Amino acid sequence: MAPETLWILTAAVFAVAILYSSVGHAGASGYIAVMSLLSVAPAEIKPIALVLNILVASIGTFQFWRAGHFSWQLFWPFALLSVPLAFVGGYLNLPSHLFKILVGIVLLLSAAQFLLRPPAESEPRQPPRLVAVGVGGLLGFLSGLTGTGGGIFLTPLLILMHWARTRSAAAVSAPFILLNSASGLAGNFSATKSFPGFVWALVLAAVIGGTIGSWYGSSQLPQMVIKRLLAVVLTIAGFKLILT
Repeated sequence: MAPETLWILTAAVFAVAILYSSVGHAGASGYIAVMSLLSVAPAEIKPIALVLNILVASIGTFQFWRAGHFSWQLFWPFALLSVPLAFVGGYLNLPSHLFKILVGIVLLLSAAQFLLRPPAESEPRQPPRLVAVGVGGLLGFLSGLTGTGGGIFLTPLLILMHWARTRSAAAVSAPFILLNSASGLAGNFSATKSFPGFVWALVLAAVIGGTIGSWYGSSQLPQMVIKRLLAVVLTIAGFKLILT
């Protein structure tokens, strides 16, 4: 990779990490979009995105947990099947153009919901356990298949279904992303037995950006601002899936 391209990519990773981590996400869809625009080899995009996801999600998990927003009771049913199915999705490399378009449309509709009529904060209700387990498994598989951590799907679902308040949804999504990204990366490495060497230049940018964004999101940003930022993140992710 040319040095100037690597500098541009590093700066973009830093910006993506700040934006996504402020809403409890790790940024995989943003990293994938930037790498696609800069013509990074397709075989290198998924593992790099997953590594950066693991780092930023680890920071976000700690920040939102320290701020007191994490709920184990809400988290574990969604995580139960997501981790093994993320491994399966990471192992597979399928031609998935139509699949990505459909998922992208869903994300754009979710973004419109947050922009036009953000759901009011209300007393959250516990999701049915079997539903949570099944949904978590599906999201885990999608996360491994697309090279994301699944939070881009989980956070809006938790908020729109009134299963969690905004910060609680972010706090649950961060470790969900962390586990799925680690599982997806393991599946990808099992299939490819290779890993890009230039990823280390991006690690520092992701760590610094993720630290800044998750600190603001967990303790400083108002709930409505988080929802607006979430809409921006969903829009970026939706267009990325549709156009790439």
